[in-house]
Amino acid sequence: MVRVLIAEDMHMLRKALVALLEFEPDIEVVAEFPDGADILPRARELRPDVAVLDIDLPGMDGLTAAAELSTAVPECRTMMLTSLGRPGNLRRALAAHVSGFLLKDSSPEKLSDAIRAVAKGERVIDPQLALAALDDGPQPLTPRELEVLRFAAKGEDSGQIAAKLFLSVGTVRNYLTSAVTKLDARNRVDAIRIAREAGWL
Repeated sequence: MVRVLIAEDMHMLRKALVALLEFEPDIEVVAEFPDGADILPRARELRPDVAVLDIDLPGMDGLTAAAELSTAVPECRTMMLTSLGRPGNLRRALAAHVSGFLLKDSSPEKLSDAIRAVAKGERVIDPQLALAALDDGPQPLTPRELEVLRFAAKGEDSGQIAAKLFLSVGTVRNYLTSAVTKLDARNRVDAIRIAREAGWL
């Protein structure tokens, strides 16, 4: 019996996933919840075989939870189920030791087969997404430019970012200008949007 934990913030979709998997004689849903903050404590308590996680969750996003699960509950393999089919998200998922990456419009059979394969230690990646990731060029920003852009995405101004990173305000502005230029963006808000859509933030 493959024991599955599901974290998905859309109530109707989560309940549909649970109902779907309950039809499978060899899969048991041991927990389901809408918030990423519940993933680690519940996984530690229940020791599921597979955690099926959405990427965008309140409390803690699915990719952060997947990375932490790989250390805290190493026997629990993770599978991302997402509507965000971006190559950057796939690369981040692989870096977080995710075993499976499927889009939410996958067929029910594909989902249950993927859960069984992931439970056996196999890796399951949506083939179209894998091809897109191979075709996608490397992201152009330096680690520092990305870091500054991440803080800006949280609503921090140049002064706050400078204080957190022990940089001058001018240096922070230079990093933001450089990021805007490299991404061919109109301004920093546009740069944040481009980086988010590419899955780099």
